[in-house]
Amino acid sequence: MSVDVVLPCLDEAEALPWVLDRVPDRWRAIVVDNGSTDGSAALARRLGATVVHEPRRGFGAACHAGLLASDAEFVCYCDCDASLDPGLLTGMVDSVGDGSADLVLGRRRPTGRGAWPLHARAGNAALSRLVRRRTGLRLHDLGPMRVARRDALLSLDLTDRRSGYPLQMVVRAADAGWRVREVDVPYRPRTGRSKVTGTWRGTWQAVRDMRRVLDEPAPRAEATAPVAVEPRGDGTTPVMVKAEPVVDEAAPIVGERA
Repeated sequence: MSVDVVLPCLDEAEALPWVLDRVPDRWRAIVVDNGSTDGSAALARRLGATVVHEPRRGFGAACHAGLLASDAEFVCYCDCDASLDPGLLTGMVDSVGDGSADLVLGRRRPTGRGAWPLHARAGNAALSRLVRRRTGLRLHDLGPMRVARRDALLSLDLTDRRSGYPLQMVVRAADAGWRVREVDVPYRPRTGRSKVTGTWRGTWQAVRDMRRVLDEPAPRAEATAPVAVEPRGDGTTPVMVKAEPVVDEAAPIVGERA
């Protein structure tokens, strides 16, 4: 099993040692430098990571550059700001590897004061409702920690290079009938200031980018609905939910009913 962890990076020198130390053994860390001025790229290289330079600014641009640089069977995504522990990706990779899911998303659960500002939660909740309406997936979070097979990700033909990239991945995966699993992951206060959710303005710019993705037309051909896999009430054992046919955007919600 070969695994690459894509870590989009913009001025994360303070967090990099903590993050890279937690990448599982024998997995490759791909740090995609998106124009850092604090020496992040050089530090990542000294710490053993593969460094890719992406001059086009944008979260999606960095994520996709990492995907293209990968040659592993499985690709993981994780923020590079020490808010998420890459060691948690092992179970998520296992779920994709054993065939129980095609895309696994980490549902962030804040563990400290200030880990997830109110305005960021509000934006995420609004997007989750829009995703449910557009795809039928009753997801709770569109967070940055996720896992899928590399070849499958490339088949989605992702085109967004800004904040809409993670959402476009979910929407196109749903349209393609992927089985989607959502699992809880601890969310720590990040190191340094967020470039997106650190301000109301940054948050709502991201929401605007994502709304543009949601406005993309859905495929007209009949397809199999994605399977939403949600945690039980105690947040532990995931539960597979039977899919229903999807023929248009008004299809019934998969999983819980609204």
